Amino acid sequence: MKVWDGFIRFFHWSLVLCIAGLYFSAEEGAMELHFVLAYITLALLATRLLWGLFGSESARLRKLLHSPKAVFRALRQSEQVAGHNAAGSYMVLLFFALLLVQLLSGLMTTDDILTDGPLVQYVSYDWVEWASSVHHQNFDFILAAIVLHIAAIVIYALKGKRLVPAMITGRNNAMQETAVVKPAWPAFVVFAAILAALLCTWGYEPLVSLI
Repeated sequence: MKVWDGFIRFFHWSLVLCIAGLYFSAEEGAMELHFVLAYITLALLATRLLWGLFGSESARLRKLLHSPKAVFRALRQSEQVAGHNAAGSYMVLLFFALLLVQLLSGLMTTDDILTDGPLVQYVSYDWVEWASSVHHQNFDFILAAIVLHIAAIVIYALKGKRLVPAMITGRNNAMQETAVVKPAWPAFVVFAAILAALLCTWGYEPLVSLI
């Protein structure tokens, strides 16, 4: 049964690559690449949030909202649902929040030497210092969330629930309910438009430096 549309799968695996690239580019001091990858990630996340308003049923943001009771029930039961279960939904919301904090703080971050985020010039130095501190510390939380996410995938796999193939093929034959999966091309159009706008403005200089 089809459960994930093409954009959701593209978003997931592109985010994996971008986070890995952001980490290594920061470690190696390749800040032009770091900024370009950050703008790609920002475009991905912005499109994902918009797609959560008008996209496929399994991509809707309202499908991520559950009570704590539903989360505990999902942890105890092995029911397959169309999309994320309640526990998985909390993890998705956590990732969204952490990524938003990371990206927005990065726009106001400076190394006081060569590299300034595009919003540094518009905020006070106190804000810049605070954003720079948050930007560095928040990535540790992102890494911890990634470890937790991978651990959950392994635990579910040991219980016979293989989550990774569904995010590759878009299908989950074990689920017990249907989902309305829409064509993904509108999401790709939105993503391309947002990315083009970012790379033609804030990302122009780092992109040209890479080319």
